[in-house]
This record gives sequence, C-alpha cells and structure tokens, in this order.
Amino acid sequence: MANKVYITDAQTKVKVPSGTRLLIRRCCNAVVENENFPYSVEVSVTLIDNEEIKKLNEEYLNKSYPTDVLSFPLYEDGNFDDIPKDIEIVPLGDIVISIEKAVEQAEKFNHSLQREVGYLMVHAMLHLFGYNHEEGGLREVHMREKEETVLKQLGLSRGFNYVLE
Repeated sequence: MANKVYITDAQTKVKVPSGTRLLIRRCCNAVVENENFPYSVEVSVTLIDNEEIKKLNEEYLNKSYPTDVLSFPLYEDGNFDDIPKDIEIVPLGDIVISIEKAVEQAEKFNHSLQREVGYLMVHAMLHLFGYNHEEGGLREVHMREKEETVLKQLGLSRGFNYVLE
C-alpha cells in the first residue's frame, strides 16, 4: 500500500525543521497500519500559523482562539461503508496544524517539536478515522490509548500513561 500525504507549508513564522515532512508521513502511515485499514489513503496536511488557524477555528467550530490542529474528515464518524470496492486510494480528509502553536506547546510541555508534531498528526489522523474525545468518557480514553500505541511504535511516547481526571 502506498499512502499519499500532501504537505504544504503555508506559513512564514516558524522555520520547519528538516525531517518534519518525513515524520508527518510516518505518523500517517502508522495510524493507517494500526487501524488495519484495507486501502491506501490520501491526506492533505497544511502547516499554518496561529492567526490562520484561529480564523479556521472560528469559521468551523465557533471558537475564537488559535488551536493546535484541526481535522476535516471526508467520512462522517469513520463510516467507510460507501467506499467503492474497486477504489485504489481513499481520500480521508484534510489536516491543518499550527506549527506556531506546536512550538509553543513543545516548550510548555518540555518536549521536542518532533514529539509535538508527531502527537498532533496522530491525533488528527485518528479524527479522520472517526475517533472523538470531545464528549470525554470512554471514547476519550479509547482515543488516548490509540494515540499512545502509535506514538510508542514511532518512538515518540509520552513517557507516562494517560489518566482520566
């Protein structure tokens, strides 16, 4: 299977470190593999700044602040029943990451930018597969466990277990 990950750096505030594009592709591939998805996928990833992600967050979620990542899945709630059986590659959706926010969060949580971008990418990919943490409870715990499983496989583990407060 050959997944296609299109990456666009549409911001000028942060010099994106070398290896970031490869990391983004590795995260995408790891989630697809971990989900045992029987198709190749196509995902678009755009790196933007806080100002641009704030606009998108307002437009799509009515939240007036910059967030770290937004996912725009093409399949509602991970329902892939309508995929034609003869399709070669499934377009999953779009991911937008504020690389500026990723830098802020890496500093705040005292880990590398690579770890933060990896986490945001895995998190966003799981949203494209229909996972949701917004309601909390077991759905959130399940999503966090999936995130940690993939991050551990990629060598980007948090170093501690997710605990529901």
